[in-house]
Amino acid sequence: MIEAIPDTDRLTLRINRPDKANALTEAMLNDLAGHVEGATCKVLILTGAGSVFSAGADLDDVRHGTLATSPAWERLSSAIAGFEGLSVAALNGSCAGGSMGMMLACDLRVAVPSAKVFYPVIKIGVLPQPSDPARLKELVGPAVAKRILLTGAKLTASEAQAAGLIDVIAQTGLEDAVEALIAPTLSAPLDQIKGIKALIAG
Repeated sequence: MIEAIPDTDRLTLRINRPDKANALTEAMLNDLAGHVEGATCKVLILTGAGSVFSAGADLDDVRHGTLATSPAWERLSSAIAGFEGLSVAALNGSCAGGSMGMMLACDLRVAVPSAKVFYPVIKIGVLPQPSDPARLKELVGPAVAKRILLTGAKLTASEAQAAGLIDVIAQTGLEDAVEALIAPTLSAPLDQIKGIKALIAG
């Protein structure tokens, strides 16, 4: 269900469960985290198969397991945030719920025009994953973060870009947009990429 596609200086991880809107199970989260933790390349790309990036948690796994409170969510987002190269969320469609943790932890986010982003924890009686609100606030500011988390607001790709949550809207194709974005990074040495990220982080 997780496809790891290595290429020169990059690793693409694709959630491949389109029949379930790429909903995530605990096993899938740990699989993703394991791949990210072992990656030493210049660029990491997270994407999905089909027309949805991810609908968030698999509801069957939530009902019959511990997915809602699983440490696997934080393991994955922490691994992405700690990745030494450039991490890119390539949103082939909507990103919802806990799956937003992945895109929030990435350095950059590219989305197709039809994508929507929403984190409806307020509607289902649970808290967001611990690190997600702070990352969301850092990207969009406290007011928009509160609107997303406290009202369940669903942002279009254009709205998300205006708010600072999406960096690029792929008007002529997601793959082409991602390739154009990462080309300079792939041409740079890894030590330079790591050095720039360290300076930005302070």
